[in-house]
Amino acid sequence: MYKLTDSVPYLLNRVGVRMGDLFSRRIASYGVTLPMYRVMAALLEVPDQRLNDLALMTTIEISTLSRLIGTMEKMRLVSRSRLENNARTVAIALTKGGEALVAELMPIAQHFEEVAVSGLSKTMLAILKKTLADVYSQLDTLESEIELPASEEK
Repeated sequence: MYKLTDSVPYLLNRVGVRMGDLFSRRIASYGVTLPMYRVMAALLEVPDQRLNDLALMTTIEISTLSRLIGTMEKMRLVSRSRLENNARTVAIALTKGGEALVAELMPIAQHFEEVAVSGLSKTMLAILKKTLADVYSQLDTLESEIELPASEEK
């Protein structure tokens, strides 16, 4: 019998929600939220991103991300500029203040990950990360199933 508490989605969500809650509480004193941290960390990893690309990387819905970028722009953590080779495309980048803040927050994020996986060997951790990336990729199959008309299901 399928058990919720033994299912992969449940276990992943449980870990993600707990880590997110703990990390959010830890960084609250910096005046930022977890989604703001994810945006800054993503922009540090891949600078000058378009909103669509940033949404994919951070798994934040575009409309939510757009409002968040506006807030972060007012906080002077990010800036928006038009690309020279394509004036219709807006690139989002970290400001110096955003870079400094994310540099301060990253060791905290690293500590949280280290504590969370402290019971795993380096090999087990590498396998876990690879497995999670593979599981994510496999979800593309479900995308195509959802796209099927109701008459073609089953």
